[in-house]
Amino acid sequence: MKTVLVMDSPLGALQLTAEEDGLTALSFLDDAKPPTAADTPLLQRAREQLQAYFSGDAIAFDLPLRPQGTPFQQAVWRALQTVPYGQTISYALLAQRLGLPASHARAVGAAVGRNPLLIIVPCHRIIGHDGSLTGYAAGLPRKQALLDLERAAPISTQTPTQTPTPRRPRAA
Repeated sequence: MKTVLVMDSPLGALQLTAEEDGLTALSFLDDAKPPTAADTPLLQRAREQLQAYFSGDAIAFDLPLRPQGTPFQQAVWRALQTVPYGQTISYALLAQRLGLPASHARAVGAAVGRNPLLIIVPCHRIIGHDGSLTGYAAGLPRKQALLDLERAAPISTQTPTQTPTPRRPRAA
């Protein structure tokens, strides 16, 4: 059974969608009428973890995820989850992490753009090869805000095993 939860965040209303076995989508609600919301233990856990993320108290999510996509998209979304909090990488480097040549950056970018679980599957951490911000389904201002929240460093040279500590958001 599909359930939906709508919650407020510092960047606008979020809609979380879940099936019984995991989250299937997380998106921003922009000028859309929110659907009738239901609450389940999974959605409650997701809300709590997102609140901790936005308050600077959490750097990772521990939730069952069930995004729907092609096998290639699924592989890209799994690779996105290996980009540590506070770090960014390019689309080309993400392609290389998948065992693909850097020339496949556009295909990887297309899969990144179809990520149904914004924030939790951190597609906001993927940037252009020159360090520029590139597309984000929720808009570049939100992407920048998420990177600012994490105080993301330029393209990562850290190994994926290095884990940054949580950081409190900067005072406005």
